[in-house]
Order: sequence, then C-alpha cells, then structure tokens
Amino acid sequence: MLINSSKHLVEQVAVWVVVRHDEVWLTDSDYTLPVAQKSELFASVEQSKILHLGESLGRPVYMVSASSVALAAEFPAKFCNLREFITQAQMDDVSFSFAAKAIQFQQFLQTHKFCGRCGNKMTAVSWELAMHCKHCQHRCYPRLSPCVIMAVLKDEQLLLAVGKKSRSGRSSILAGFVEPGETLEHAVAREVKEEVGIEIDQIQYFGSQPWPFPHQIMVGFIARYKSGEIQVDEREILSAAWYNLDSLPQTPGRYSIAGRMIDSLVTGHKNKKASQK
Repeated sequence: MLINSSKHLVEQVAVWVVVRHDEVWLTDSDYTLPVAQKSELFASVEQSKILHLGESLGRPVYMVSASSVALAAEFPAKFCNLREFITQAQMDDVSFSFAAKAIQFQQFLQTHKFCGRCGNKMTAVSWELAMHCKHCQHRCYPRLSPCVIMAVLKDEQLLLAVGKKSRSGRSSILAGFVEPGETLEHAVAREVKEEVGIEIDQIQYFGSQPWPFPHQIMVGFIARYKSGEIQVDEREILSAAWYNLDSLPQTPGRYSIAGRMIDSLVTGHKNKKASQK
C-alpha cells in the first residue's frame, strides 16, 4: 500500500526515488537509487510530500518530487532520463519497478489537481494513492493503460517491424493498446491483423513489464503464423519482414520486455538446433 509517510518517517537509511518529470535522481558512481538517511540527501524537504512506495532488501522505499525538496549539493547524484538511461545501462528490475511507479504517481498527482466531473479542487487521500473531490465525491486513481506486445513466429522465422514512432529505428516485435471490451488475446490478434495483415493462432502468455512512458503495462505473448501475406499499415508501421532467428537485425536490449522475448526465442532456437546434432 502506498501511504503518505509524514507521520511515520524517521531518520533511517532508506531507498529514495526523487522524480523530476521523466527523470530520476541516480548516484554518480553506479547509477542506482540513493540509499541514505534523509538528512544526507536533502537540505530541506516538505515532509507531507514524501510517499512510501514499499520495501526493498529490508529498507523502506520513499518517493518525493524534486519540486518538494532542496537537494544536498554535496551528495554525488544527478537526474537521468529514465527512458534514455535504461536503453544504455542495466537497471535491476526492482529499482526500475520503483522508478517506474514513482514517475507514474507523480504524473497522476500533477494531472489530477482538479475534478474532471465538477472542476473543483481535489485533495490527496491519505491512506491510498487517489485524489478525492469533496464537492461531488468523485475519486480518481492512477491511470494504467494495458498494451499487448507479441512475437509472431513462422517456422524458424520471427516477424519484426519498424514503427513510425520508433526513436531508435531498430526492428522490434509488434505492440498495441488494448481496446475496451476485448480480451488480451483478442487484442493480440487484432493488432497483428491491423498492422501487418496476417492471421495468427496459438497465442501464449510470456510475461509483463511496467512501462511508465507515460502509464502503460506491457503484456507479452508468443503467437504462431496462421495465414496471409505481410501488408504494412503505413499509418503506424514503416516496414515489416520475416527474419531467420539465426540472423536477426539489431533489436531492443533486455531492458525491455521486447528484448527479453526476442532473446528467449533466439536462445530456445539455438538450444533446439544443438539438441538435434
């Protein structure tokens, strides 16, 4: 449970997630979340703005917005754009989860200051992450947008595409938002059909990953080609093609679920070939 920690925070060693927009404050030495006492990190801090995110290795994890603190100039840390950082370095899953949660929470608090129903000012709920309107009793919780991401196999080939919004230009597997009224599996089949024009089946769950840019949860699936020829939807996809698992182009790293899914399929393919020798 996430709670306001102003009544419970004591001067103890804790993990701190200091957020500024899409940036997180990381130590200069190894680019990790600072682990220290509050007095070591901040010259001043608005106690009521500190939120408790959970526990990590027996230590409490706290979140605070950079606008609510004066950072200690001598502490060796700097702000890093989380999206850019994770593409260039390996952040452990626990730290990324807390950083992702903190960025999404801050975005929620900043965009729900006023009630979307009546327009009156909203106040934070003290015992859960929610904003409440005392005028009309409307209550809001952080938005979470489910997305499906799918690796489509055709024999020993993997379907890869380059999206129009891709920042890296790398080939990757397909992905898309889940629409109201459909299951995750229906979303997988629909997105593949819409984006590249082929039919799939044998849809199996792989895993999931929080993706706070700005508020997604990525749900991964492996599927098999059923029928059809690639016909690219040029509104979202620049190009798409089948690639042999032995000779893939540059794809996302293991920082993303896409990279982990591709790596898992390549490893499985290599193991299968080795066992057949």
